[in-house]
Amino acid sequence: MNPATDNILRYPEVRQRVCAEEWAQRVNLAAAFRLCARYKMTDQIYAHLSARIPGKPEHYLINAYGLMFDEVTASNLVVVDLDRNIVDDPTGMGVNPSGFVVHGGIFRIRPDVQCVMHVHTLAGGAVSAQERGLLNLTQHAMRFHRRIAYHDFGGVATNAEAEAGLGHDLGHYKVAILRNHGLLTVGSQVREAFELMYALDAACQMQVAALGAKVIECDAATAEKVAAHFDKTDRVGPTKDWPALLRMLDRIDPGFRD
Repeated sequence: MNPATDNILRYPEVRQRVCAEEWAQRVNLAAAFRLCARYKMTDQIYAHLSARIPGKPEHYLINAYGLMFDEVTASNLVVVDLDRNIVDDPTGMGVNPSGFVVHGGIFRIRPDVQCVMHVHTLAGGAVSAQERGLLNLTQHAMRFHRRIAYHDFGGVATNAEAEAGLGHDLGHYKVAILRNHGLLTVGSQVREAFELMYALDAACQMQVAALGAKVIECDAATAEKVAAHFDKTDRVGPTKDWPALLRMLDRIDPGFRD
């Protein structure tokens, strides 16, 4: 028995009534929550991550409204449809209303997207409030050169107008800085969305740490070379990073699989 995790909500019956593909997606999304918690990309109960259910593109998984990121498990995720209806919620906690706007809106207009991550980190919030946004100061930042969207803040996102505006501003990009708010990434799988979020927040941390001194900002040509490298489809890293992260979680925080 582990007193630190014994009170986490688990619903073993969920695994018995979903297909293997959905369960695998649940495990990966739950892992992303635990990784965000480990890397301090959380905001108590107020940020949200989501993933489509394989074979059911109109349905997606998202965290219950009231759980900390390190409490999310494969079985306590909530199923929601694109019309903002809760399809299955074993916790009975419901969903953060802004989650419908951020996630449902993107899934509705981007069939290529399988995972959406939206977080409020300290560094991400700081850069979101800076006039020029993300600067080409580091390799982490330059991978996003001319590959990042910006969305102006219009208040707490809870309505259809906000949903349409965010989707329009994101366009075809996979990364966005929400002005005066936070960070957003999307991916063709959970691994991709998490890798982009990790790199984006790291870039923001480095920028915040560097500002206040005289900085060296790289030129556009150099930044484009860096970004083009990360665009390559034959990169080996993406086949190795997620398995390594799951092995780490299995050593230190295996409860996400429940």
